[in-house]
Amino acid sequence: MLKLTRAARWLAPLALIAGLSAAVAQTTPAPRGDGAVAIAAFAGGCFWCLEEAFEKVPGVIRAVSGYTGGTVEKPTYEQVSSKATGHYEAVQVTYDPTKVSYPQLVDWFWRNIDPVDARGQFCDQGSPYYTAIFYGDEAQKKVAEESKQALEASGRFKDKIATKVLAAGPFWVAEDYHQDYYKKNPNRYHYYKTACGRASRLEQIWGPPKPPQTLTQ
Repeated sequence: MLKLTRAARWLAPLALIAGLSAAVAQTTPAPRGDGAVAIAAFAGGCFWCLEEAFEKVPGVIRAVSGYTGGTVEKPTYEQVSSKATGHYEAVQVTYDPTKVSYPQLVDWFWRNIDPVDARGQFCDQGSPYYTAIFYGDEAQKKVAEESKQALEASGRFKDKIATKVLAAGPFWVAEDYHQDYYKKNPNRYHYYKTACGRASRLEQIWGPPKPPQTLTQ
């Protein structure tokens, strides 16, 4: 495994700037629709990468990096990365359902992860980097489960799909320096994404990158 731990991702200098010790995570409600917008939540390894992927989708208003699924309230990055709290690194996606549908977001999620890696994602291994779709209601649950079943039946993968479909719980927003990391630190982000093997593995699984499907196309 590539020796490129999350703690080594230039965390020390960033922590001094961002005031890591003073960072306080925030929580948001379980994903559900709210008027003109709707919310979805996904865990796909490094939340920097998943945030970038979803913010490319027309109709997505924002993607926020955070922690969910664990047993500790207001966890910090250090606590989650210790693999002792049970949290996933995840993104909460706010989107306009008139421009992009939930099934389309689920499909885009699959195409940005390795769904058969049960140990994590790419160079990031361990429980914070497991993959999951977090549903906010029965309609989302049905879409997620049927999508997973269809992927398993497709014959694309020899191994079992490791991604779980789980009920959404509290979502704790990650520290500020994690938000929009790919925009704030493009060179470091590109190096991480390439060196971690994410880009090459995704192309191996899914083929050359394609734009996401939306309702406006």
